[in-house]
Formats: sequence, structure tokens, C-alpha cells
Amino acid sequence: MDHSGPARAVIWVHGRVQGVGFRWWTRARALELGLVGHARNAGDGRVEVVAQGDEERIRQLVAMLEERPSQHLRPGEVHTCVTTWGSPREGLAGFVEK
Repeated sequence: MDHSGPARAVIWVHGRVQGVGFRWWTRARALELGLVGHARNAGDGRVEVVAQGDEERIRQLVAMLEERPSQHLRPGEVHTCVTTWGSPREGLAGFVEK
């Protein structure tokens, strides 16, 4: 299977990931990888990360989100990530914290 080309992933990050700079950190890594999308706190303590761009680069972001222990100074504590893949959507630009 070819892991390149445009893709979209919705990543639900479970753990101690709110109020610790996690969304800022995620945005910085996504921008370094050339991805667009957002990181948003959910009401139940999770963080929703939507990342769109090259599939291999999204996989790199997911690996950094899941990495234990973090080699990239990731704040907070990630217990698990649940990733759903889909087709990219039009009109996304930049990567924002919501």
C-alpha cells in the first residue's frame, strides 16, 4: 500500500492533555510537518486533533503523539490515541488551536 498522497486523520488523544500546552505543542509539530488542521479540547478531557496533508507526515505526527516516553518534549501524558482516516477536505489552511 502506498503511504503517500493527501489524507486526513481525526486523532482523539486520551490522557492528561488539557491545560499543559499540549495543543500548542501539537500545532508546532504539525506545522513542522507541513500539515493543516486543528487541535481542540473536548469537554471530556480528550484533545481532538484533525490533521490533513501527506499521509506519511500524518503518520509521523501520530507517532509523536503516541510516543512513550516522548523524545520530542511532548507535554502532558498520553494514554492512547484513536485515529480515524478519511479523505481530505477543501478549504483548510494553517494549523490552529481551537
